[in-house]
Parts: sequence; structure tokens; C-alpha cells
Amino acid sequence: MRLYITTLGEFDIKADGQSILRDSNRMYKIYRLFEYFLTFRNKKLLPETIIDNLLSYSESDDPKNMLRTQIFRLRKIINSFVPKNDDASKFLNLNFSNGYYSLEIGENTVIDIDEFESFIQKGDREREYDINSAINNYQNAINIYKGLYLSDNSYEVWLVPTRNYYQRLYIKTLYKFIELLKKNEENERIISLCEETLLIEPFEENIHIELMEALLKVGQNKSAMNHYDYALNMLEKEFDAKPSQRFTSYIKKIQNNSSRKSDLDISAIKKNLEEEPVAGAMYCSLEYFKFLFNIQKRKSQRNNQNDYLCIITINRNEESYNESNELNKGISDVVSSLGRSLRKGDVFTSWNENQILIMLHDVSKSGIETIENRLLYNLVKLTKISRNEISMIFQPLLLEDTVL
Repeated sequence: MRLYITTLGEFDIKADGQSILRDSNRMYKIYRLFEYFLTFRNKKLLPETIIDNLLSYSESDDPKNMLRTQIFRLRKIINSFVPKNDDASKFLNLNFSNGYYSLEIGENTVIDIDEFESFIQKGDREREYDINSAINNYQNAINIYKGLYLSDNSYEVWLVPTRNYYQRLYIKTLYKFIELLKKNEENERIISLCEETLLIEPFEENIHIELMEALLKVGQNKSAMNHYDYALNMLEKEFDAKPSQRFTSYIKKIQNNSSRKSDLDISAIKKNLEEEPVAGAMYCSLEYFKFLFNIQKRKSQRNNQNDYLCIITINRNEESYNESNELNKGISDVVSSLGRSLRKGDVFTSWNENQILIMLHDVSKSGIETIENRLLYNLVKLTKISRNEISMIFQPLLLEDTVL
């Protein structure tokens, strides 16, 4: 029998492919101690160092005795992993010698981070003379990485350096892997790799760029354009700022690539331009909203249309939003509510975390009050926001000071 310990993602221990960890809240402190020893495996650890890292907030009057008790329980758990007639030292061995604790990893135990680094080292050695073998080793390494090191562990100071090390190693390996796939012109594989990576690292800007690059190479211009709009919107929301110039300028490359296509069949071009049908108004990035705003303003001047810009401000009571995720959910609910309340030809975007911009097409002055009442009714009904927290301003697009 062999033990396999998973640390890249959720912590787990498997024997012959089956998890053997006991699911119990009472085991949390013991498993956290186990994770600590795994992180510093094969190293000598002073009891005082362990106490400072794990038990400094304990109310116990005797933290050394508490540590001894927890280690006694941890040894019992470790021994329960090993078959009765097997040598425990071939699996896991928690020792205390000359005033130091140490966890030794035996020959019958495999830790995923060791495999992860081993595959990467093989790929690095082979990339110059055997690309296909290097690709296979990088692929094996990427398959092992399921998320941040001990991702289910809350923020711990002692955990940060190790977690950051493996995250950086993962990203660095991805780019080496992608470069080899480019040499082999395996663009479909790059697309799959980037899509899987973005499930783990959604804010890694360069992976979005690599994905769009590969989509363009296989002729999926529309998919590249859609992904650009999605990624731009997401990155702006996350960092409250524009992504890098390299990213924002990529839209020109997508547009230039589209214009070079030789297919002059107007029906095919029209089909390629069309988006999937969406019920209600269209929500888009601020950058795209500015583009549509200026186009619509020109049309209004030419056709004398009554188009309006609406600004909705949410003056939120901070006491009713205790956590940042509640704030995010609040604005998400607003977006969802507006998508249902507005017409198909209307467009809206987030100006900042408290304000939404709406462009209303072909609206009479008398119809503004009806729209305002409908929006207020649905916002109050579908979100946690009260009526007195919402304010709205409407202004015709053709006013001279209406500029974005």
C-alpha cells in the first residue's frame, strides 16, 4: 500500500486511491498541525516555534502540554493510516529527538508537491532536445496543480511563503508549456489549457491574452472578441482600474485579424457578427459602453432621436453591508434587476461600485417617469436596497455637457 498526500488544492490523504481522512470538526486543530509538519517536512522544529505559529492565540496556561497532547493525537492518526503488519517508518514518522520535532516521509508515501516539482524539472531538462517529452512532463505537472497550496486552510503567516512559491512555479511552468505548444502549433491544446487555468487563476492577465491569441490562430475571431469583452469587464471590476496597455490594445489585433479575412459572403459575415440572443438589456464593459455612447450620440444628432443617459446611484447604508462580499452581491443584484427591467435596445454598465450608467434608446420625455418608477420598483423588489438608498438622474444625450 502507498499513501498519496494532496496539498495543491484541498488537503487530502489517499490510500489506494481512496480518501482516509476523517471528516470531523474536532480534528481541525490536529490536521492543521499535520499540515504544518508537512510544510516543513524533514526539518527540525523547536516546540517553541510550533507554539508561536499555531498556538499563540490559545487560552491555555500550558501551551507546551497542549502541543504534546495534540502531537500524541496526531501520532495515533498517522499510525491508523498504516496497515498493522507494515513498517510505519516506510510511511510517515513523527519523531522527537534532541529537543526537536521532525516529520520524516517514508518510501511508501508520495506528496503531490514533490511529484509536481519532479515533472517540472524533467520538462526543463528535456525542452531543448525533446520537445514532445518536455510537453508530456509539463502536462503531468499542470494536471497535479488543483489550486493554491492547502487552499482550504485559512490565512496563516507560516503558510504564505510556501503557497506563493508553488503558485509562482505553476504560472511560470504554464508559460514554458505554452511556448512549446506554440512551436508545435497546437493551438487547440493551448485554448483548452488556458480555459482550465483561468478556472484556477482567473485574474492572470497574460493567460487571457494567450487564450485570445490561440483563438485567433484557429479562426475563432468572434470567440476572441467575446472573451476580450468578458475579461476586460472582470479585470476592471476586480482591480478597480484598467488592465495593462498590452491587454487593452489587443482589441485592435482582433479587429485587424477580422478585417483580413477573405470571406466576402455577406450572409456569412452577418452570421459571424451576430451575438447569441439575450433577453432584456445588454450589460457591457465601461470601455465598450463609451464606444456605444458616442456612436448613439451621433445617430441621435442625425435622426433627432430622443435618447437619454441615466445615472443610478446607490447610497448604501454601510451598517447594512457588514462584509465586502455583501457589497459585491448588492451590485450584482442591481445588475441582474436592471437586465430584467430594461428593454432589449438599452445598454448599461458599472461606472464605479456605487453607480450604474444606462443608455436609453428612443424615449419620450413623458416616458421617463414611467421608466423611473419601473426601475425603482424592481430594484427594491429584487435587491436588498431600500427606496431611500436609490437616486436617479436622467439627461438627454444631445445636451452639450453630456460627455463620456
